[in-house]
Amino acid sequence: MIADADPRAPRTVRADVLRASPPIFASPALDRLTRVHASVPVLLFGPFILWCFARDYRDLGPASGVLWPLGGYLFWTLCEYWAHRSVFHLEPKRPLGRRMHWIIHGVHHDHPNDPRRLVLPPAMSIPLAALFFVLFVSVMGRPSVWGFAAGFYGGYLVYDMLHFALHHMRPKSRLGRRLHELHMRHHFEDDDTGFGVSAPWWDVVFGTQPRRSKSAA
Repeated sequence: MIADADPRAPRTVRADVLRASPPIFASPALDRLTRVHASVPVLLFGPFILWCFARDYRDLGPASGVLWPLGGYLFWTLCEYWAHRSVFHLEPKRPLGRRMHWIIHGVHHDHPNDPRRLVLPPAMSIPLAALFFVLFVSVMGRPSVWGFAAGFYGGYLVYDMLHFALHHMRPKSRLGRRLHELHMRHHFEDDDTGFGVSAPWWDVVFGTQPRRSKSAA
């Protein structure tokens, strides 16, 4: 039986629940690794992206400075869509799988406005970035890899910053308002749609674009 709440205690409002996520790990040291300020991805990846752009321009010239980064960016958007759809929204049946899913993405859906859990922590982003870079070098070789990597990691950085902004800012531009609307529908209406946070065109291509609910029509 649940005891009666203390009437003198402050009432928990929905905004508090959406913002304050619980610890993921019992160890405070481990849990700190899961919380990160939104500026960290910029500080970590920004210099590397600029360095890759410079290497690409130096080795392959101005034309490559557009084409290879564009290819890398488009590849990122496809990875973003499919990772969100097939990994982040996987529904495991075993307890360990459900626990891992909650750590990776479920906690974000339970508490979507927690500012420290909106961008990928370095403990996850750095190993993933290294694995992708090794893959790019193995497949493409150098010097083509520099521009492609710049576009890919630039796309990731745009995604992380945009994702944070959609939860903590109110866009004024038409495009910004549309992206905000689509992502809020993913969170609060139907999480089986709207997987392309920074690239909603993939939802159109694969038939997972959010649709207005009848009550909102």
